[in-house]
Amino acid sequence: MLERLEIESFVILAEELHFGRTAERLRVTRARVSQTIQHLERRVGAPLFERTSRRVRLTPLGRRLLDDIEPGYRAITRGLATAQAAAKGIEGSLTVGYLGHAAGEFVMEAIDAFARRYPAVAVRIHETQVKCMFDPLREGEAELLVTQFPVDEPDLVRGPVVLRVPRMLAVPANHVLAKQDTVSVEDLARDRVFACTGHVPGYWQEHLAPSRTPEGRPVPRGRSASTQQETLAMVGAGHGISPVGADVAAYFAPRGVTYVPFRDAEPFEYGLVWRTTGETARVRAFAEVAVERARRRIEKTVREAAEPPSACRDR
Repeated sequence: MLERLEIESFVILAEELHFGRTAERLRVTRARVSQTIQHLERRVGAPLFERTSRRVRLTPLGRRLLDDIEPGYRAITRGLATAQAAAKGIEGSLTVGYLGHAAGEFVMEAIDAFARRYPAVAVRIHETQVKCMFDPLREGEAELLVTQFPVDEPDLVRGPVVLRVPRMLAVPANHVLAKQDTVSVEDLARDRVFACTGHVPGYWQEHLAPSRTPEGRPVPRGRSASTQQETLAMVGAGHGISPVGADVAAYFAPRGVTYVPFRDAEPFEYGLVWRTTGETARVRAFAEVAVERARRRIEKTVREAAEPPSACRDR
């Protein structure tokens, strides 16, 4: 009979196709994973994975074995997780809101991880807008929110930072700043910067686009906008400029808009927020999973930056 570690190592390695990441998920050493897979292959009598210096992939026999045992493995995992969640009181439903595309992507990653750990919780998502950024929490439409910081509200809990997004400046394509490789916070004083309409705290607006530059130059305010699309439309029409996250530059390419990175501005930070009176076991559990997902994202970025493309990997 197969041991639990053999099954878990095989299924997770088939998913990750990387010995290091498999070891991280199992919380064992790479050597332990390698030894376990080798032992399993000896029991089977043939290789289950093809290994090279660049990649790992299933053999046809490995694929067949995965198809046979994965459904049972997943069912056992779900059953165990459901029992553990019930014991902790983590059942029911949870609505998670998010502001912006970067936060949306992160939330979907966190939900996938959360669903594997707590299958007894049905998770729904709710997209928010800047003009009503905290309303979904206060009106009960969401129990948890991943939003852009800062947040300093007496009725809301500011949780941990889970995401950082480089800051860029959206400018008209024919603007003098569009010809530069980078911009400075001082450049905000060179044109009108759009304000936000709706229930937007003054401190949040000030963090997005300060009323004065670090050298004390006043930053003129332009028209008000209630959505990101509306802001970019006005930028493209030549009515002003606006700081945005790099995710906006990646997702939106409206005609007449150029994005220039800041060289001296801190990235936008996104984090978890919930009502002071709305902290539940489900909220705490999701926050824990989100922090783990954020940590893995950082570790992956560091690992990829340190690993040359041609380097041989311990797979």
